[in-house]
Formats: sequence, C-alpha cells, structure tokens
Amino acid sequence: MGLQCLLVSITVCVGVLAQAERINLGIYFTSMSTEESIKPFHFIQNIIKADLEANKYGGRVHTRFPPEPNGYLHIGHAKSICLNFGLAEEFGGHCNLRFDDTNPEKEDTEYVESIKEDIRWLGFQWHGEVHYASDYFDQLYQYAVDLINAGKAYICSLTPEEAREHRGTLTEPGKNSPYRERLVEENLDLFIRMRNGEFPDGAHVLRAKIDMASPNMNMRDPIIYRIRHAEHHQTGNKWCIYPMYDFTHGQSDALEGITHSICTLEFEDHRPLYDWLIANLDVPNKPQQIEFARLNLNYTVTSKRKLKQLVDNDIVSGWDDPRMPTISGIRRRGYTPVSIRNFCDAIGVTKSNGVVDYGMLESAIRDDLDQNAPRAMCVLNPLKVIITNYPAEEVEYLELARHPKTEAMGKRVVPFTHEVYIDKADFEESPPPKFKRLTVGGEVRLRGSYVIRCDEVIKDSDGEIIALHCSYDAETLGKKPEGRKVKGVIHWVSAKYCVNTEVRLYDRLFTEENPAGNHPDRDFMDFINPDSLIILDDCKAEPSLAQATIEQHFQFEREGYFTVDSKLSCKDDLVFNKTVGLRDSWAKIKE
Repeated sequence: MGLQCLLVSITVCVGVLAQAERINLGIYFTSMSTEESIKPFHFIQNIIKADLEANKYGGRVHTRFPPEPNGYLHIGHAKSICLNFGLAEEFGGHCNLRFDDTNPEKEDTEYVESIKEDIRWLGFQWHGEVHYASDYFDQLYQYAVDLINAGKAYICSLTPEEAREHRGTLTEPGKNSPYRERLVEENLDLFIRMRNGEFPDGAHVLRAKIDMASPNMNMRDPIIYRIRHAEHHQTGNKWCIYPMYDFTHGQSDALEGITHSICTLEFEDHRPLYDWLIANLDVPNKPQQIEFARLNLNYTVTSKRKLKQLVDNDIVSGWDDPRMPTISGIRRRGYTPVSIRNFCDAIGVTKSNGVVDYGMLESAIRDDLDQNAPRAMCVLNPLKVIITNYPAEEVEYLELARHPKTEAMGKRVVPFTHEVYIDKADFEESPPPKFKRLTVGGEVRLRGSYVIRCDEVIKDSDGEIIALHCSYDAETLGKKPEGRKVKGVIHWVSAKYCVNTEVRLYDRLFTEENPAGNHPDRDFMDFINPDSLIILDDCKAEPSLAQATIEQHFQFEREGYFTVDSKLSCKDDLVFNKTVGLRDSWAKIKE
C-alpha cells in the first residue's frame, strides 16, 4: 500500500506541474492520459519546449513537411509526416505542406496529388493552402540578385568536369574558380541573360562565394542556381533557371514563418549553408534547422530512384503495389493510419541512425487489427468434405461472433450443409507426429459447429485426393463429445453457399535484410523474393464476406489478416490482400 500511495502521489504531482506549465506557456496541448503525460520528451520536443519558455518565436510553433513531387511517399516519409504534423498538434502550432518543386524534369502532378492523399489518409491536415517552392521563385531570384550585389555570389562557367576537379576532396581543399572574381556588373548581366534563356543547359551556374577551403564540402562555393530549359508543372515556361534545394529550403522556411525546420540526418552537413544563407539575406524570419535519424527498415528499399526502377522494370504493378513500402502500397496491403502512426511513435525520434526490424511494422498492424477486424472464415486451398450422415438438402444457420472479445460487433450467420470445404493443409493421410487436424479415422471440430470424423478418402485416377467422406456427431453442436477428447479445431465453409473469391498472399519484396547494401557485383534487384506474391484464384469464403467493402479488414480465422483490394475488387468479384499473418513467420526463419 505504501508503494501504491507513493506512485499515486507522484502521478498527481506530475499532473499538477504539467498543468501549471501549460498555463505558463499559454499554448494548447491535446488531452493526454496519465501514462502519456509522463512519457519522456524526445530531443526535438525538448528543443521546442525550451524555445517556448524563452519566447524565442513569440510563443509560436510552425513546422512544415517539404516533399519533392518526384515519386510516391514511402514509409520513411510517414515518420517525417507524423513528426512534423504531430509536433504542431502537440504544441498548438501549425504545419505547412510545401512541395519542393525545383526540379521540373523529374516532377509530376500525379505525385503531387498522391502526396496530398497520403497525408490526409494518415489523419493530418496542413495549415492553410498548399505551398510550393515555386510560389517563391520571384523572391528567390531577388535574393540571388542581392547576393550578387553584395559580392557574395558569382556566375561560374566551369564545365561539370572542371568543377569537380576544383572542388577538392574530403582531405584536400578545393581551388577557387577562375570566374570567382568576376565583377558584380558582369555577374548581374550574365544572371539576367541566364534568366532570359540566352544560354543552354550547363553553360553557367550561380555559386555562393563562401570558402573553397572549408572542411565542409557543402560550403565550398555551392551552386545555388542552374539553367534548365524545362516546362514546370506549376509555372509553365516562365523560368529556365531554377534554384537548388539548399538555396530554396531555408528561404522558403523564412518566408512562411517556419520556426522549426525538421530534416533527416543527411542534411546535418547542410545546416551551416542553411544558416549562412539566412544570415546573409534580408529574410523576414530566422528558422532553425533540426535533424533527426531517418527511418531505415530492413528487407526493403526507400530510395525513390530504386522504387522507380521497380516500377519501370515491371517488378511490381505500380507505385501502389501492396509489396511496395510506399504509403499508398502499404495502405492497399491493408495497413491502417492508426497502425502507421503507432509504429512511428514506437520507433521514437533520435539522433542516431539505425535499422528497424520489419517485424515491428507488422506487429503494429496486428495489434490494431486484432482489436478492430471482424472475424470470418475463408478456405484458401479448398478440399471438399461430404458429410454422409447429414441430410443432403438440409441447411442449418449457425450464429458466430464477429469478434470474440467485442460483443458490439454482433453476429454473423454461417450456413452448415451436407458438403463443406476445409483447407487441404488440415488433412493428412499419413500425419506427422503431433498433427492435431483431420486424419483417416480421426476427429476434429469444425469451428463453431460439429465434430466430424474422416471415414474415407476419395482420389482421382492420378492418386490425388479430391474429397473426403466424413460423418458428424449431431450431439456436439456447442458441446464436447462424450467419452473422448477432440483437440483440433479447423475452419470451413459451406460448399453450397460459399463465395468464390481471389486471395493474394503478399510477403516481403526482398530476401536480403539490406538489399541496397554493400554487395559486390550484385544489384539490389537480385534479391527480389520470388514468393512475394502468390495468387490463389479458387478460394471459398463464408457468405458474410460477400458484403465486404473496399479496404475493409478481416481476420480470416487461422490464416491471418486480410483486406479488400481497392483496385482489383468490384461488387461481385472481390479480391482480398493478405496484410499480415497471425504471427511473425520470418522470426522463425531467422532462428
């Protein structure tokens, strides 16, 4: 009792202090349970909390999610989305959606729309209108002119090969470009002519004049503008010069009033350039860049270039193929927004790179669907069972729970008839040791129904088993058989009233934990899992599944969790995708 009282006292004190802190900061916090309220903050939360206490941005928190529209978002982006939007929600701020559309040759409005849909599906809504880096092209151009006028940027005419030679290495300083000391007037004239389209791609670039001897390669006079004669999906043919990401990022943040610009760790070495540009330009706001470790998931790749290869080479059916790690792919596979958000919360936010086991992602969806997915029976590899002592024309309608722990889900009706289907894997003519399913002369219970005994095996001319003759015990509906114990319980469906359906068994796309790792003389596509998709087109489902709707989830009893495919299904022809098994089968393989 003493320990219990102490814990209660601590909880009360923490709650009082937390409430006082919220009042002092004058910001909105979403309501949290006691367990959540004492959960330790990660380092970004601590930074924001300290900034609010110091009134650094006038009590504001404003984040942004800045994807490049050159592909579909993947699971790594989901972590960034949850972090940026989640921090804004937690601290009563705002989060912008801003497309980094500075490379029109690789971008498309298809990607823009898919990204917006993914964010909404995850349960977030951006602040105000959608923003584009291209919204600021006029202002960014003026910032570039300001740098030229200040003697802090110049037009460089080195070829790409010459530029690489001048750049130096990680251990050797770079060499100044012979064009570094061009006069301001000449630089302005060339920059204007670049904008007017007088030069071909690659003829000139605009570089910031910083330090070619800097140990940070990003500070060695980085390119901030290049020539690209390409039509832009937002601005059309207005521009033929486009700013680089490093020049666009910080200034766009400043123009939008962003306070905390959260990036993944690969941008840590870019932060000095981010800060240098903010310090050397007359921007309306001084955001700070903060880096965190990106999500690296084993048995997959998240490089957009590699994902595009999979699509272009027809390894998968598209960006939303259920084997893809894209948000649209895992959504079609059957993952839920709650499971993705819980997964991102579970892996945490740190400054250290690491690899997350794919099993954690699968565990997140199992936890969600175990609580929320109704149960049903579907026989994936059907074997007919003829119950010889059951009347041929009789139908018995059995009521089974839609969920064993949630009565509110109600019941479903399952017809029991003279002929049923069971799964081929649930019968063995010569069973191995400890086999607890149906055998010749053995008994099993049909789930929610009767105990049956196999009396005879029917085979075709090739010796293949095509049916079983069985008998049922009429006294075992909802009762244990008298004088004997039946251990096995198997699923089944009525042969007369079943629904024919297609089931797609999806598995991990790669057999190698790190397919994009250091594999001499091997390409990442050499590790494609040949069994990543198995199509079963003769599955038999219980009648209740005929009413299933797009993206509805089910637990197929004893098989796993499945969802109705959003692209291949129609009202009278349902296709179910396997989301995840009932347990981690890969863990056994690794053992």
